[in-house]
Amino acid sequence: MKTPPRRRPRKRSTTASPLSTELTLAITAALEKKALDIVVLDLRKASAFTDFFVICTGGNARQVQAIAEEVQGSLARKGTKPALVEGLGRSEWILIDYFDFIVHIFTPTTREFYGLERLWGDAERVEVSA
Repeated sequence: MKTPPRRRPRKRSTTASPLSTELTLAITAALEKKALDIVVLDLRKASAFTDFFVICTGGNARQVQAIAEEVQGSLARKGTKPALVEGLGRSEWILIDYFDFIVHIFTPTTREFYGLERLWGDAERVEVSA
């Protein structure tokens, strides 16, 4: 009886992204509307209420609004709706909660004032390529 040929074990990709399709879509939508300084924080190891934060900046309130609309529209076209949206009225800081990740869109002054990156300084940053 012949022994079957041995299969090589599959190598795991070391460049595999931890980001879900929806999260990647949200980042792409923000980039399409020229969001600046996009940071993705991986909060899975922290005792947080979500897995990821996407933090970005719009140059002014109008751009912040446009980024938020593009993120929501892109995800809605794929059947994903946010659990919560806050800040649409003033557009200084819009928060869009998708349970597994939260998108924070700031004006420059508001982002600097609240400093979410400093507050969650222990979180691992995920590289985002434009």
